[in-house]
Amino acid sequence: MKSIDLSLLWPLIALQGLLAVIGLVSLVRAQSVRGPKWMWAIIILLGNLLGSLAYFTIGRKE
Repeated sequence: MKSIDLSLLWPLIALQGLLAVIGLVSLVRAQSVRGPKWMWAIIILLGNLLGSLAYFTIGRKE
């Protein structure tokens, strides 16, 4: 079994973490979103990169 070079994954991991934090902060500050906020929080946290991107493209009303 080949070992994975983690130096290639660190930028992706950092991007995922950054998008999750920005998405959650944006969600908390938003006055209204499409759908319940708790649902978007779960999607952002469990959806990895796609969850954050889905919130920014679909969930935000602005």
